[in-house]
Amino acid sequence: MAQKPTIPKGTRDFTPEEMAKRNYIFDTIKDVFRLYGFRQIETPAMENLSTLMGKYGAEGDKLLFKILNSGDFAAGLQDDELLARNSVKLTNRISEKGLRYDLTVPFARFVVQNRDKITFPFKRYQIQPVWRADRPQKGRYREFYQCDVDVVGSNSLLNELELIQIVDEVYRRLNIRVCLKINNRKILAGIADIIGEAEKIVDITVAIDKMDKIGLDNVNAELAAKGIGQEAISRLQPILLLQGCNADKLARLREILADSPVGLKGIEEMETIFGLCDAVQIATPVELDLTLARGLNYYTGAIFEVKALDVQIGSITGGGRYDNLTGVFGMDGVSGVGISFGADRIYDVLNQLGLYPETSTEQTRLLFAGMGTEDIAFCLPWAAALRKQGINVEIYPEPAKLKKQLGYADSKQIPFVAIVGETERAAGKVMLKNMQTGDQQPMSLQELTQALQG
Repeated sequence: MAQKPTIPKGTRDFTPEEMAKRNYIFDTIKDVFRLYGFRQIETPAMENLSTLMGKYGAEGDKLLFKILNSGDFAAGLQDDELLARNSVKLTNRISEKGLRYDLTVPFARFVVQNRDKITFPFKRYQIQPVWRADRPQKGRYREFYQCDVDVVGSNSLLNELELIQIVDEVYRRLNIRVCLKINNRKILAGIADIIGEAEKIVDITVAIDKMDKIGLDNVNAELAAKGIGQEAISRLQPILLLQGCNADKLARLREILADSPVGLKGIEEMETIFGLCDAVQIATPVELDLTLARGLNYYTGAIFEVKALDVQIGSITGGGRYDNLTGVFGMDGVSGVGISFGADRIYDVLNQLGLYPETSTEQTRLLFAGMGTEDIAFCLPWAAALRKQGINVEIYPEPAKLKKQLGYADSKQIPFVAIVGETERAAGKVMLKNMQTGDQQPMSLQELTQALQG
């Protein structure tokens, strides 16, 4: 008995109808990226593990998909190595490559390798799949697409403003109501400093970044488990729970972080960013959220997350500034900032809210339905002429009963059918049928072209 085929958990197939929806998302995002002067690149699905490991923190490293070396990957292993069951050492021996975890680290590697071919500031966008060995659940997949936009080689906070403008424009076009939450890793570093736990900055950011998911009490428990003292945890509480508008929060933080130069620098950056947002009148709500930490280790300045307001789902866009990422590849002093749109989560949001346009640019607009081989031959030059005008056209490929051909058009939601028989051929016309109204009328090629374009 044949085995029933399956796909790995956390992955999905997409039908043509679903791909049309996904391409609507990709095309919308691409159009906005290009408005701001970003150009597209691609990088390989796999990277050397030496490129990926250590860039995402201990938790991120555990989620990397490793690829076994080609051939007999276990040939050089000794029995005692296998019996030791040391997965880290074994992985180093049998795997040199891994699937990319995100698009940012591969981009940093790309910049270093291609430094002589690119002009700084370098503005790139990239739309490709990434893989994470996470536990699949609603809104979380093991294979998913990211739509990244980054600029490297510039320290200007105008870049942060442009990213906020891109978020504002993308979600306006997609008709999704969102809130953009923003924080600054320098502020977080200042907080860790003034509560006396500067060396625990990574543990603190990893824990408080889970506030939305696990709540304050569980965050405090995790902080304690990481060895952070109770006094420090107590001093952290009022900071994380600050209320008020952005200006009020920053004013209070100026008092709290008065003795932290790095914290004050973060506050200055945020004041500049909020001022720029006011100057261009960003419509999307932009909120300072001190619990936002984004657990990735490479962020050094402003950090962003975007939440959909009408659907219960995790962040649908996120990113931040990373001043030293290329340094790990031997290229110091190159600042970068970027954000990533989660196409799969955006897809789920649009599905739940029913916000897709009624017609797709990929949809066939007209089907030619012929009763015999001569009818099909008659349709060929008509179809070619319409395609030259950019109209999506199909010809039913074999003679069949009209009912069957109309059923085919109906199943594919093709709005018009051009029926061709002996009478139509003799008149040099087709009978155009509107599949919604049922109306029919004979048309010449010129009339048909005008009707379809209209």
